[in-house]
Amino acid sequence: MNHFDKLKQQVQLRLLIYFLLSNGVVLTIVLLLNLFTNIRGILSIGIGALVAITISIFLSSKGAKYALEPLFNIWLAILHVAPNHTADAPAPEIEYVKVGKDLIASLIPQIYQLASQEDTKSLVEHRTTMIQSANIVSHLPLPLFVFNKQQVVVSASDTAMEYFKVDSAHLFGKPLYETLNFEFSNEHTLEEWVIDCQKNKVTDTAFWQRVHVRLPDSELRQCDIAAYYNRDNPSGSEYIVTLFDHTKQYDQDDKDISFIALAVHELRTPLTMLRGYIEVFQEELEGKLDPELAGFMQKMIVSAQQLGAFFNNILNVARVEQNQLVLKLNQDNWQEILSAACQELNLRATVHNRKLSLNIASDLPPVAVDKVSIIEVINNLIDNAIKYSEDGGTITIDSRLNKEGYIQTTVMDHGTGIPIGVIPNLFDKFYRNHRTSNQVGGTGLGLYICKSIVSAHGGEIWVQSHEGEGSTFGFTILPASKLAAELKAGNNDGIVRNAHGWIKNHSLYRR
Repeated sequence: MNHFDKLKQQVQLRLLIYFLLSNGVVLTIVLLLNLFTNIRGILSIGIGALVAITISIFLSSKGAKYALEPLFNIWLAILHVAPNHTADAPAPEIEYVKVGKDLIASLIPQIYQLASQEDTKSLVEHRTTMIQSANIVSHLPLPLFVFNKQQVVVSASDTAMEYFKVDSAHLFGKPLYETLNFEFSNEHTLEEWVIDCQKNKVTDTAFWQRVHVRLPDSELRQCDIAAYYNRDNPSGSEYIVTLFDHTKQYDQDDKDISFIALAVHELRTPLTMLRGYIEVFQEELEGKLDPELAGFMQKMIVSAQQLGAFFNNILNVARVEQNQLVLKLNQDNWQEILSAACQELNLRATVHNRKLSLNIASDLPPVAVDKVSIIEVINNLIDNAIKYSEDGGTITIDSRLNKEGYIQTTVMDHGTGIPIGVIPNLFDKFYRNHRTSNQVGGTGLGLYICKSIVSAHGGEIWVQSHEGEGSTFGFTILPASKLAAELKAGNNDGIVRNAHGWIKNHSLYRR
């Protein structure tokens, strides 16, 4: 006998008992009325019918509850596993069931199994969608990688694997940085961005230019990278990284800079000779020239200085690009360095009818700097202030200790100012404000060099400006006390760094 037939017999037996009990009670009441009372005929029948109805209502309620008990427990089981049911439905307690227990015990596990199979079906559909997405990604014409919150690569385009000369077995299921060798020009790397996203962002985008890609066979390529982040993406793929190869363009740029640097290097020899002769004439003819000729001599000296600064900027850019600009940081007196630099620039300011005002706090501690390179930063900033300030204007150089314990130096002019849309690009290589490029000469390299040198010193550089009101350029450098351990480790031979702040023999670029 199956469980359903058993349930059917149980319900039939219970309903038969209720029916017999109801009829028996009615017949007993009618008989008792006829034997022991004067109630006869229709009246006794009426009383019996009333009692029969009352008993029937009560027994039908009990019978319905009894007969529907299996269906009720199955209903509870379905609600318990239903994904879209808002109520917190409990699981049925089979051990307390009085009727159809065997049937319920066999059906409810099957309900749970079906629900589990539905989940499996959804998982299969999800995986199918992922496979379809992966197929789309694999056929994209750009190198593209997709990885999850564990930074493990889950998908990549065929073009990406060809670009990096790796196969899927060495790429998928592994962290991106273990397989691919990206080299960035500063601390804003892909890895640092990923960590920042996981800590602080819900969604974000990032972009890098001139990223070096070193292939397994040591071939070097250059590209731009665009990245997108979306926290807890339902697909599980939180990061998408796309590469845009510009190897030919950037290699040509590097060759152009190298050629210019070579030409400039050859020009430095005659320039050095000219400056030497000018210094000899200045010493020999001091006090012997009339004011007009003395003015010509000053302009010759200033022009030679400006040409020398131009040559230095060109050569330094080439050194930065080729990781050959090496700085040696030693403990020194900042007040003396800044005063000497301003004294040399004072002639340039005078020739252009500008005035330098120097304010140096008396409590500045010793600094750890590369004297030659940090003077170049001062020269570039003050030279810019001279160029862009008004005729007869004053340029204020201020240096003091800021609240973070860094030596902060600012150069403020009251000239033309800088449009707000130009400021974000000021420290880019070769960038110049198109509004003033025709009126003021320059290469667009000075601020780029300043940023590289200041970064190598562990400091920061910035600008504040209002168009028509003037500009303030500032930078910070570290006191020697903050680099005491490194200075000590160098056995008083200084701290050697390249133009992006990393110790010598480390790559200019960072993974």
